[in-house]
Amino acid sequence: MSIIKRLHHASLLVSDLAASRAFYEGVLELEPSPLRPVMGFDGVWYEIGEQQIHLLALPSPEQGLERPSHGGRDRHTALFVHDFDALIERLESTGTAFTFSQSGRRALFCRDPDGNALELME
Repeated sequence: MSIIKRLHHASLLVSDLAASRAFYEGVLELEPSPLRPVMGFDGVWYEIGEQQIHLLALPSPEQGLERPSHGGRDRHTALFVHDFDALIERLESTGTAFTFSQSGRRALFCRDPDGNALELME
């Protein structure tokens, strides 16, 4: 048996916290967590069940790096969604670009304002 029990959180670097919050809160409808302590840099946490996403407003060491056009060929954070069809409508209505999973599963990939790839799946 592995010593690892479960995933606790994924941290993503963001350069413009306001734009990132507009995406994560406005497009993906996540709510900020009050559990984030005061730290030496700005950011926000989102609780998703027992897991979290942490947005860290810090300079990216990969600034200017060209990312693959399909998020499935890049490192990404995968999230389950309640209603895949409603998600597609929401992304289209907000002008958020996405590509469907090439595996044939009901999943898609999009990027946040900083180019962090997300897989959203049924």
